[in-house]
Amino acid sequence: MSYRTTVLSLFPEAFPGILGTSIIGRALENDIWSLETLDIRSFSDHKHRSVDDTPAGGGAGMVLRPDVVATAIDAVDRQDRPLIYLSPRGKTLTQARVRELSSGPGVILICGRFEGLDERVIEARDIEEVSIGDYILAGGEVAAMVLLEAVVRLLPGVAGNDLSLEEESFESGLLEYPHYTRPRVWEGRTTPDVLLSGDHGAVDKWRREKSEELTRIRRPDLWDAFKERKEQG
Repeated sequence: MSYRTTVLSLFPEAFPGILGTSIIGRALENDIWSLETLDIRSFSDHKHRSVDDTPAGGGAGMVLRPDVVATAIDAVDRQDRPLIYLSPRGKTLTQARVRELSSGPGVILICGRFEGLDERVIEARDIEEVSIGDYILAGGEVAAMVLLEAVVRLLPGVAGNDLSLEEESFESGLLEYPHYTRPRVWEGRTTPDVLLSGDHGAVDKWRREKSEELTRIRRPDLWDAFKERKEQG
């Protein structure tokens, strides 16, 4: 059975978008995963198929109505799939959470718009809020594509090289080491000699050191967490 994904959006025509290309697109064509899109607006029984209203207490923007979104959610065959709302106030998506999601039967994603969802539907339907970073987008569609690409590429038969996946950034708690290829010299810059030495032990040592160096400089938060795990054994 393929990995089942369902996306609830006001713009279902945005999908599959980039997800229809490269290895993710081939996996979709080969039924390794499936994509269902539902138009939230089609579940509105309001005049002009309205899906939003003004925020209680006043303020700018509009809020997605709980009755409309709940009706859309309830129309989905959930089958033990987690229900995720892409939101800037959610927990930041991590590679660890991506791996957890990839090991399940699939996901159901809600793409917000405007000021977001009415809090009551989030509580009533036990929706998990997930953020892809500390910035604001116009809607959740791009964020949903980010999450889906991250998850789908980990499914068996998609990437084609399990070793490559294991060595990527975040899998060990460190950022990935730098990569080089031909030509050996480009614009006066050379490929490090150790990578061409044929000494696999030396190459592994160099890569490990570079991963630690990059993590320490660029992501001190990851570096501190890595050191703590190492000290705890």
